[in-house]
Amino acid sequence: MDFLTKLFGSPVPALSATGLHEKLKSGKRLFILDVRQPEEFREGHISGASLIPLGKLRQHMQELPREREIVCVCASGSRSSSAARQLASAGFNVINMKGGMFAWQRAALPVKKGMAP
Repeated sequence: MDFLTKLFGSPVPALSATGLHEKLKSGKRLFILDVRQPEEFREGHISGASLIPLGKLRQHMQELPREREIVCVCASGSRSSSAARQLASAGFNVINMKGGMFAWQRAALPVKKGMAP
């Protein structure tokens, strides 16, 4: 194992905002995990997303589905990348959404306001 892999973990697959939107439109049953803070989530998130802030991810991993592909989302793609690496190292099938909610909104994709039910 090389030094960078030991330091940062294995690379995690990434998906663009429009790529994620296409997968969702096609009926793919993805688990959207938003790792931002509650106030950020309230301001706008992907419909159907579940919120677990990055700092609480380790203690809530057992709540995540192992049988579904998990797409990690944050504001810019940085926190979600960290979350995706954590989940991948725990054996989850995970993808990071590149560019986060900034990219989602730049692509004029639908945003839900408020907290999830």
